[in-house]
Amino acid sequence: MREATVDAVESPSAVKPLELTSDGAQQTQQLGAVLAGLLRSGDVVCLEGSLGAGKTCLTQGIGRGLGISTPITSPTFIIVHEYALPGRQYRLFHVDLYRIEGSQEASATGLEDYFFGDGICVIEWADRVVDILPHDRLWIRLSYVSDSQRLLVFQGQGQRSAELLQGLRARLGTVPLGKASGNTA
Repeated sequence: MREATVDAVESPSAVKPLELTSDGAQQTQQLGAVLAGLLRSGDVVCLEGSLGAGKTCLTQGIGRGLGISTPITSPTFIIVHEYALPGRQYRLFHVDLYRIEGSQEASATGLEDYFFGDGICVIEWADRVVDILPHDRLWIRLSYVSDSQRLLVFQGQGQRSAELLQGLRARLGTVPLGKASGNTA
């Protein structure tokens, strides 16, 4: 079993990206569940990656970690799914921008209300609307390595997202994730 390695970080503005290799859907969901334990209302998590890279799988783990028991599916045709969070006054907004052409279309449909609203917002295909996203956001790039492996690169932009990244490093140092491998380069 390989665990993710962590480095001490001097200040939130100096947070280095965190690279992790997931050895399957279950492990990607576990990473999402660990991240969920750090999220709070107002957080924006941006997911970037090709079809099949694991964006929805990671979101399912986030949902599970937040206590959502209903199945989380990609809202490709609906664009946004909202999930009530047990014991909380805010929601999880799962946004899928696959069918959105760009920022102008996203703005015209009112999606910015989710990006800047109360709740936790997880955005698939976030790279399509970068110019209308909040400055402070956690960016996760998922890449296909093999049929069973995905590379996840976590980057924090802004004070809150830097805190999330530091917290994730600390949690991964204490929570074994199956065969997770990681580096902080």
